Amino acid sequence: MERGRRLVLGGRWLALVSLLFITAEAAHKSDSGGDAATTLINHSSILIQRLHELLQNGNASDITLRIRTTNSDEVKIIHTHQLLLILQSDIFEGLLGNQSVVTLKEPPECAALFEKFIRYFYCGEISVQLNQAVPLHRLASKYHVSALQKGVTDYMKTHLASESTQGHVVSWYHYALGIGDEILQESCLKFLAWNLSTVMNSNEWVTVSDDLMVSLLQRSDLVLQSELELFASVEEWVNRNNPNVSIIEKILRSIRYPMIPPSQLFQIQKQSMLLTTYQHFVQDLLFQAFQFHSASPLHFAKYFDVNCSMFIPRNYLSSSWGSQWIINNPARDDRSLSFQTQLGPSNYDSSKKITWNALFSPRWLPVSLRPVYSESVSSASQSNRLEEGRPRLVVTSAMSGLDFAGVTFQKTVLIGVRRQQGKVFVKHVYSIHQSTDEVSDFLAQADLQKRTSEYLIDNSLHLHIIIKPIYHSIIKAK
Repeated sequence: MERGRRLVLGGRWLALVSLLFITAEAAHKSDSGGDAATTLINHSSILIQRLHELLQNGNASDITLRIRTTNSDEVKIIHTHQLLLILQSDIFEGLLGNQSVVTLKEPPECAALFEKFIRYFYCGEISVQLNQAVPLHRLASKYHVSALQKGVTDYMKTHLASESTQGHVVSWYHYALGIGDEILQESCLKFLAWNLSTVMNSNEWVTVSDDLMVSLLQRSDLVLQSELELFASVEEWVNRNNPNVSIIEKILRSIRYPMIPPSQLFQIQKQSMLLTTYQHFVQDLLFQAFQFHSASPLHFAKYFDVNCSMFIPRNYLSSSWGSQWIINNPARDDRSLSFQTQLGPSNYDSSKKITWNALFSPRWLPVSLRPVYSESVSSASQSNRLEEGRPRLVVTSAMSGLDFAGVTFQKTVLIGVRRQQGKVFVKHVYSIHQSTDEVSDFLAQADLQKRTSEYLIDNSLHLHIIIKPIYHSIIKAK
């Protein structure tokens, strides 16, 4: 019986399959002179249009899908074709069996897009908006439509910086966490970390879950104005979300109090209702922070472990820690910048300044690829090889002769690549290894010659160089 049904199904779609082969055929002909003349006749757009009309008009349909919306009496009817469903989805192949009517139950956001989802089976294309990404990804995952699932994932990873009213990255992170998509989860987490100041000042901040908040606060790559800004935003989040006491304790103990100047530490102790209520959770950390600011870092490092996260600066955007650098027409000439930062986060070192020099070169070639200027090499060839060079960024101390005992400097370069409503979002972060002065693989894939390059904003390269002083224990006191 089943064999007979499959034969009937095959006969019904014979014309469609024949059309598929005809439109994909390439005609290879030779003229009388023996010269090969190859022409590709491509009518795939006509085929797609006819398949779309099949779905739209329900012609020759053999399957009726009844889409029920959960917690609702709403039912949507879609007349479709078994062959096209099972070509895309093994789940549908198992669901359909000998049935001609199949009832599927979907949440409201998925039910609303189900017809659009089925249309993809016929046309192989689909338009996606920010608020449609999660339900479409959920449908593609549920019915094992792997190509669409990957396509929506790629869309989400490339649209993290897109503007939306309520924000979407936090919800995408929570969704990725729920389905176990570690790649999408990490992409969202990096975007939130590298644009935390923007997120903290948006409607999205209140939607951060307890676990996500704890995960963010453990990171050293957070990009924000200062640790004080982070504390104020965390206090606002606690007041609006009212988490349980154990979460509050974890959060308060993740604030890096030594990175807050003493005058501001006194201020938050006096003015913060959160600290007034839960100061017993962090009393030891506050005391240690005041000790850190009152003594020489070298002396302090003899008694306390300064290699833990509490004493490692995050990526602070304030002028004490680095400098913004906007390079107009970056494909044109070499550029340089000088700026100053404080020696270290300790109040003992805050008045001591270090001068830094930064050099940007738009077309730098490694020694092995540099042109040899000789009579045997044409000037055109030399020019072409110069155009093949990649951008270079070197950051050095102008005071390298001084002794910086007990402290090393981690240099971080942020690249702003997209602007939404006047905002610059960070998409690329480069860290310079402490043993070198040059950014490894800096903008290796960037094409700064094109005004449409994703790395440019109004034909300018937006950089922010951050210097992070890291204290080290030298000799432990007994």
